[in-house]
Amino acid sequence: MPEQSSAKTLPNVLAGRAEGKESAGSPPRRPFLLLLSAITIPIIVLDQATKLFVQAHMALYESIALIPNYLDITYTLNPGAAFSMLADAPAWVRLAFLLSMSTVMSIVLIVLLARSERLSIYSFAFALILGGAVGNLIDRALRGGRVIDFMRAHYYDLNYPIFNVADSAISIGVTLIILASFFGHDDEPKPAN
Repeated sequence: MPEQSSAKTLPNVLAGRAEGKESAGSPPRRPFLLLLSAITIPIIVLDQATKLFVQAHMALYESIALIPNYLDITYTLNPGAAFSMLADAPAWVRLAFLLSMSTVMSIVLIVLLARSERLSIYSFAFALILGGAVGNLIDRALRGGRVIDFMRAHYYDLNYPIFNVADSAISIGVTLIILASFFGHDDEPKPAN
């Protein structure tokens, strides 16, 4: 008959991981700082740098063809939201609404990122959207509610609304969320009951 030992067993390292604890050498479970430093902050910096460059080197409404009849750099100031929505609303209403919505959206995205358990398509998308939202929020706060837009995609006279790096990051993030919702699986772990 085997002898029973009175020694207590050491806790299982893998069991600790299942309880939300990290073991040495494992990737961070909460990728908040990684996502901010690798995605969100570079998007904000690139967005602001391109806007400042266009503002410093071009006259308002000046256009430079990059690919004739397809892609131009056209310096504009957008007082509205995406695709110039609310552009005709009174200035104080537009500014108050857009600043408050951008701020609330940024706070919600920061909370979603902070609560992400691991890197996923959703956390990546949230980081992109946060970078775009903050980039445009900076413009609204510093430029009287207007955002610098400069990328003009068109086919001869058929135009897509002029956009910027922040708008692109938001659009890519939203597209990733939609695609993951339709074609992906739920890659966020469910809380244990």
